[in-house]
Amino acid sequence: MIGVLLVDDQTLVRSGIRGLLDLTADIRVVAEAADGNEAQAMLAASQPEVVLLDVRMPGCTGIELLQRQLPAMPPTILLTTFDDDAALFDGMRAGARGFLLKDISLERLAAAIRHVHAGGTMFRPVLTERTRSAYQRALAPVSALPGTGLTERETEILALMATGCNNAEIAAALGPSEGTVKNHVSSILAKLGVRDRLRAVLRAVELGYI
Repeated sequence: MIGVLLVDDQTLVRSGIRGLLDLTADIRVVAEAADGNEAQAMLAASQPEVVLLDVRMPGCTGIELLQRQLPAMPPTILLTTFDDDAALFDGMRAGARGFLLKDISLERLAAAIRHVHAGGTMFRPVLTERTRSAYQRALAPVSALPGTGLTERETEILALMATGCNNAEIAAALGPSEGTVKNHVSSILAKLGVRDRLRAVLRAVELGYI
């Protein structure tokens, strides 16, 4: 059973999400909080495995809670009613593992919780929509990104990484083996001076590629 800490300042929203998750066989809300400060106080007592965290709350927002870099903070998915670029990237920088709009279906919400609990990230469909043009460029001839040292193939792979594709999906789209893609990803991380795929995407954003 995956225990979830649900953080939202609206009681009806918390009640609705809790009711939906009660319909799943493997996910339960183990605690609720109305803002980031209350959530921080509950972390040790409830020991959730995933946090569903509202972005905009009085007192302490979801982004502010993440920015505290608490050692006890489990994998966190930000939930919002707003399609907010700034919140998306601020949340990614602060360590969020997912970002979803509140109108998501139960099936997709449950899948996101399971995926993040297993160590993955879940920024689609929001980030996918942001990077549709990058994906399209990745399937057509491209030039290497200036100032990065990335080759044309690495630039193609970075574009697909930005859409949320994993190595197998990139291999299927571009043709090389999954092992070759993995080597390219390692090279991309090294050239951009980052330690993981998420920070590589953020670096691409900072360079204006996305």
